[in-house]
Amino acid sequence: MPEKPNIPLPLPFPRIRVLQIEDSQPDAELVISELEADAIDFDVRLVDDETGYLRELEDFKPHIVLSDLSMPGFSGERALELLRERDRDLPFIYVSATLGEEAAIAALRNGATDYILKQNPARLASAVRRALREHEAQKAQRRAEAELIRAQRFESLAMLAGGLSHDLRNLLQPLLLAGESLQDYQDDPRLARLGKLVRDCGRRGLDMVQSMLSFARGARRAEQVRVGALLDALNLLLQGSVPRNIALTLAVDDPELSFSGNHTELQQCLLNLSLNAIQAMPGGGELRIEAAEQALTREFFLDGESADEGRYLRLSVADTGCGMDAATLAHLYEPFYTTKEGGTGLGLLSCKRIVASHGGAMRVESAPEQGTCFHLYLPLGVQFDDIPEGEDDERLLGNAERVLVVVEEAAQLSLLVDTLDAWGYQAHASQSGTAALQWIEAHGVPDLVVMDADMNLFTGVRTLAALIEHGYRRAVVLLTRPDAPPDLGEMPEVERLYLVDKPVVTFKLLGTLREALEGEG
Repeated sequence: MPEKPNIPLPLPFPRIRVLQIEDSQPDAELVISELEADAIDFDVRLVDDETGYLRELEDFKPHIVLSDLSMPGFSGERALELLRERDRDLPFIYVSATLGEEAAIAALRNGATDYILKQNPARLASAVRRALREHEAQKAQRRAEAELIRAQRFESLAMLAGGLSHDLRNLLQPLLLAGESLQDYQDDPRLARLGKLVRDCGRRGLDMVQSMLSFARGARRAEQVRVGALLDALNLLLQGSVPRNIALTLAVDDPELSFSGNHTELQQCLLNLSLNAIQAMPGGGELRIEAAEQALTREFFLDGESADEGRYLRLSVADTGCGMDAATLAHLYEPFYTTKEGGTGLGLLSCKRIVASHGGAMRVESAPEQGTCFHLYLPLGVQFDDIPEGEDDERLLGNAERVLVVVEEAAQLSLLVDTLDAWGYQAHASQSGTAALQWIEAHGVPDLVVMDADMNLFTGVRTLAALIEHGYRRAVVLLTRPDAPPDLGEMPEVERLYLVDKPVVTFKLLGTLREALEGEG
């Protein structure tokens, strides 16, 4: 049988920085030749003393350190000790002719990533590739853990704010009534003034309570966003962030154009894209932000996006920076994927969710050394989240009911679960019918099931039938496409089945959930 080709592990960086600790020039060239033979693209710095080593750690910022074990006046053990004092994870590989088995084991225990014998350097390139990939995986895991801790802290604060706000509302409501009553005593100016003071204080207190409730549930209020005001606010925010070697240009076709949306979220999205653009131009360039009206047809939209043709506002953020290759573009919206040192990999995903929550779409154009342009398309002439401005939406809040959400598409599942969590439900995510059944076996029957009708691996019909076999007898909210409604004749018998059209409108879904849950019993 022919041997399988030895495909090298891909590197997490297009060009790696190698810091080499070696006092023998022939041995140093041996290491370099092994990396070159494996087609690794790299820059290398060579040092043989502690002073030079510490300087290059600071200035060169290597991705990996390759070190001999012993040198006159310096040693690999000392180099490893110094590195671990500064970075506990950066790959460190011994390349030595004198490393015995016991010394090798001790080196690994002390924090070395691997060891290579100079007599047998063939494994060096693959060890470098593996060490770099594992290092990036560790960094991604730590970012995920840090984000989880941050989310848990936020959730705890939100729960506290929600509980306090409800208690405060109960305390402030009598103050408003008392203030109104005292104002009726017009014959006594002192009581009338006291009544006005009590009423005004009560109203300000209720405004604060409403802000706390909005924070607790992550609710978004519709407002009329004027394009000129949105970009004026962005321009002010960017004044202290744009270097002198970058020219900032704002072009707005119609500053008075307005639409229903959330000013704060859109400002956050544009600011995020603008700061990314600035970081992509370390040598200077042009940052151009444009706003123009554009008509879109149904063919413009991708699967899973809003397919409503009509008038849209196009917001564009363009730079003349380093650009992105096809591999980077393919991972652009993956959680925790980042090409920036210290980045979280969540900024672009957040932008995409903000645009999607407005019923819009996001596109990107980029190529290496050709710059990058992000386009945000926001619908004009529709109501944000389909709810009239100022309408009281407390009736849509959940009461910690357990809702099992079964959706195959990961981004949609995450968005639905986040939304329901923010509105007071205990939402649990299942990406397949099988996972939903496993969850029920482990945690019992939920109060409500929200399920996508368009699942492939384990269809909605099969999932629903299996849920009923597992004892589920409560209402089901089915997410369906208006152009391809499910065949209800194929559905197993469900006493109360509610249909919600996709793309899902938040307040329509929340209203349906309340209707389904309040109809129990």
